[in-house]
Amino acid sequence: MATQQDLAAWRDEFPITQTTNYLVSNSLGAMPRSTRDSLAAYADLWERRGVRSWAEGWWTMQDEVAQLLAPILGCPAPAISMHQNVTIASAVFASALDFTQRNKIVFTELNFPSLMYLYEGIARQQSCHVERIASPDGIHVPTDALLDAIDDETALVPISHVLFRSAFIQDAKAIVEKARSVGAIVLLDVFQSVGTVPLHLEAWGVHAAVGGALKFLCGGPGNVFLYVDPDLTKDLYPAFTGWMAHKRPFDFDPGPQDLRNDGWRFLHGTPNVPALYAGREGIRILGEVGIERVREQSMRQTAKLYELATAREYRVHAPADPEVRGGTIAIDVPHGYEVCQELLSRDIIVDYRPGAGIRIAPHFYTLDSECEAVIDAIDDILESRAYERFVGKEHKPG
Repeated sequence: MATQQDLAAWRDEFPITQTTNYLVSNSLGAMPRSTRDSLAAYADLWERRGVRSWAEGWWTMQDEVAQLLAPILGCPAPAISMHQNVTIASAVFASALDFTQRNKIVFTELNFPSLMYLYEGIARQQSCHVERIASPDGIHVPTDALLDAIDDETALVPISHVLFRSAFIQDAKAIVEKARSVGAIVLLDVFQSVGTVPLHLEAWGVHAAVGGALKFLCGGPGNVFLYVDPDLTKDLYPAFTGWMAHKRPFDFDPGPQDLRNDGWRFLHGTPNVPALYAGREGIRILGEVGIERVREQSMRQTAKLYELATAREYRVHAPADPEVRGGTIAIDVPHGYEVCQELLSRDIIVDYRPGAGIRIAPHFYTLDSECEAVIDAIDDILESRAYERFVGKEHKPG
């Protein structure tokens, strides 16, 4: 059993935890101290070796990151490719699918909007039918309703493992089993679960998954992965492709393209090398800490937040059952955006999402006292009306 003291020993590796109450790892994980050295190594190699850097580390950096990700995802490293963001990774995978025989795409209305926009665009282009599964409460989607919608007309089921507004954990295994039974393909978005909820992509039979290191993996922007089941890979021919997906990219062969048979089959253009250098540090640390230990503390601390918020009769936009709750608690209070801005001004780092409220995401480097402090601060801000100075101000990104 992980103790608070065991995990708190990692706090020194994350400098921002020394100056703030950092509770926003569901949006951007804290930067590890070693990331600065890793980026310096990237810059040093480029400065000293110039174009030779490709052969001296840059080209294989994707493989190094994939090796770090594989045990966290529960899948083989060669089945992983790295991309700039989840929308691009999802578009690459979807471009390999045939929508002529099956023309239905099933997802829930609580998916992340960027991906819903993508599939709406694909549906228009491919003359597909989109079936959105509604939520009765804005927190969860009934699993039975989703399973009932997946049938022999369904081509693709792109779903979130953990919902970004409410942190509800969807039953990935059951959804994959139903999809496989009727010949549909599941693309599982694990962005809000990876790094805080244990994943077993291969054991669950997941066809494909996307996610990234931006959030609970503390790897920063530009570190997104696409996993594709190796048994499926050889039958897919992505239209969104490029020279790096070729078996011999430095032949500069004018075509037809001879695609690789591993995860690199889904690459396209030149990789985001500095992001990979930055991202490997957080992924490495989470691998050392262990996701089971992270999950144990996360469940305990989110339970405490839930208890403290409900005791004050704040509306909690998250499941009550910790078994189906990810790493975030959203609290919907009056003037939520303005309260969030006041919290930020006090170096209590959280975020706000419409339809959810103030999202609070403790991580393995969070102290129990910091969970109590954020709720106490919300109390004070509402009672003192300190939020009023932000009323009418333009909403900021973040």
